Amino acid sequence: MASPELAPEVTTFYTSLFDEGSRLTSSADGRLELLRTQELLRRFLPEAPARVLDVGGGTGAHARWLVADGYEVRLVDPVARHVEQARDICPAELGDARGLDAQDSSYDVVALLGPLYHLPEREDRLRALREAARVARPGGLVAAAAINRYSSVFEHTALAHLHHERLRDSITDILATATYDGRRGFTVSYFHRAEELAAEVRAAGLREVEVFGIEGPTWSLLKAVEQSTGAPPSEELFRSALTAARLAEPYPELLAASSHLLAVGRNPD
Repeated sequence: MASPELAPEVTTFYTSLFDEGSRLTSSADGRLELLRTQELLRRFLPEAPARVLDVGGGTGAHARWLVADGYEVRLVDPVARHVEQARDICPAELGDARGLDAQDSSYDVVALLGPLYHLPEREDRLRALREAARVARPGGLVAAAAINRYSSVFEHTALAHLHHERLRDSITDILATATYDGRRGFTVSYFHRAEELAAEVRAAGLREVEVFGIEGPTWSLLKAVEQSTGAPPSEELFRSALTAARLAEPYPELLAASSHLLAVGRNPD
């Protein structure tokens, strides 16, 4: 199936401006995101060996631990630089979440742990989710990550520059529109509310949908400590933030404080 064209700003960002390969290991909140994504997915994954399609898998941060856990992983990403790096971990190829080159019902698990970030149009996000559902087997798992609508408020407060006029105006626009145009800093992106993410996953035909806050409500404290001290936070603070993320799970009102959201759902049998 022919893949739609990726926004050129996204390709430029991940090819020339940003190192995705270190994002989940170079900061405390990145480490928290990786650890929490692992523990959440492991609750729902079938036993290994099962076939996993890692869509928009970047340089293979999640493919690495999935392979180590014994899963048969194939990675698809629209950025050539990412695919080249991921090939050291698992089979990887260029592709777009909205038009997957995979047969119907051919995977036990389909993970979209990045594509929804950069699809500002709802129909594009639904196309990606429907493609994931198409290639997942009956009863198979689909997991989709999203950036939380309100994450920028927490992040830029932690970075101590939200009070500057340019940042304040930019974040005001994100809160009002759920989109960012990619003119500086980050690239073209979309910011979900938890209930919106769940509705989109259900609209793709998936059932048993649940949404989790990945980093929980206190991740920005880790970022604030790193920003203000220039050093990683203590292990005690990291463990407390991790505990807060776990404690927050039964309380949907706390989803709005997480940096990222994770939705899981299953194909009908």
